[in-house]
Amino acid sequence: MKTYQKSFDGNDELVFSSIDFEPDLLLIFTDIKNPNPNTFINLRKTYPKAIMLGCSTAGQIAGTSVESDSSIVITAVKFDKTKLVYRATEINSSEMSKNAGLLLAGQFPKDDLRHLFILSDGLKINGSDLVEGLREGLPQGIAVTGGLAADGPDFKNTYIITNEGEIRDEIITAIGFYGKNLKIGYGSMGGWNSFGIDRKVTRSEANILYEIDNKPALELYKSFLGDQVGELPASALLFPLSMRVDADSKPLVRTILAVNEDDQSMTFAGNIPEGSFVRLMKANVDKLIDGAEEAAKLSKTQNESSELNILISCVGRRMVLKQIVEEEIEAVSDVLGSNGTYTGFYSYGEIAPFFKFESCELHNQTMTITALSER
Repeated sequence: MKTYQKSFDGNDELVFSSIDFEPDLLLIFTDIKNPNPNTFINLRKTYPKAIMLGCSTAGQIAGTSVESDSSIVITAVKFDKTKLVYRATEINSSEMSKNAGLLLAGQFPKDDLRHLFILSDGLKINGSDLVEGLREGLPQGIAVTGGLAADGPDFKNTYIITNEGEIRDEIITAIGFYGKNLKIGYGSMGGWNSFGIDRKVTRSEANILYEIDNKPALELYKSFLGDQVGELPASALLFPLSMRVDADSKPLVRTILAVNEDDQSMTFAGNIPEGSFVRLMKANVDKLIDGAEEAAKLSKTQNESSELNILISCVGRRMVLKQIVEEEIEAVSDVLGSNGTYTGFYSYGEIAPFFKFESCELHNQTMTITALSER
């Protein structure tokens, strides 16, 4: 495997000046709100054989740095023995999410499929349903990792960069990795502290939460925010919910995408089933960094010598860590080593299994790692 990476200012011409191979894959992450539509079309023409995949972000990762605003990070990858297949499907509303996952999974040939990497519209999606559809549509044992595109802390518009070089919303894209020589490691960990008592979800519909303990959900949630109420939904990233479907299930973290003052509801990136139990969470900086380190350790147990590390962390983590945000990237690098290439972005949701051989899940507020290498 060969890699080459460069970060561009939004006004720069996208030219790889010293790349010495024909890439199979171009990963593109950018926080530019309205990129020039010709930027990625021209990149498509420059590298006609490469698969292109990218999205808007809340910050992009290059090496152990989180790049400054209005930049584009492009990572070119050449595989020696691994075949790549690109597919995409449209999604016009979050209600279509499960079916979109099924349709997308069904487009991939199953023989010799080793892994699926997903990038999705970050707002018009129910991440839980998307993952459920992917699980049902893929053979057992095929892991899925990836994330939801972001729009900084604004929650207004996200977009995907397609294989054709188009800038699109309402679309989900994926790459299938094929071949027995591909080695994959993945890990996903948080580091947030739960506080307060368990509260029961008494009214919800899919990913829309209406009532907690028979009280309007948004009204109750606002009582914990204090002076930060006026900054919703962005301020909700600092206080996500920990959710358990029942007493025996693993807790999942859910982040708010939108609030509705009229009916006092909150829309989340994933489902909040009626009858489940939720607790508020808050950040501990040291534990967030420790969580990133633990995700790296988990990944390394599956792939000890990764060559390409795709890191997807949550926008809420960046808001909490602020000027020390790069410390979570450095914690991952300390575990996985400095020989591999690091890329990735800050997202509205992360997709990965909890552990090896488990089904993929939608996560929020985690550091999620996909570590790739070839035998």
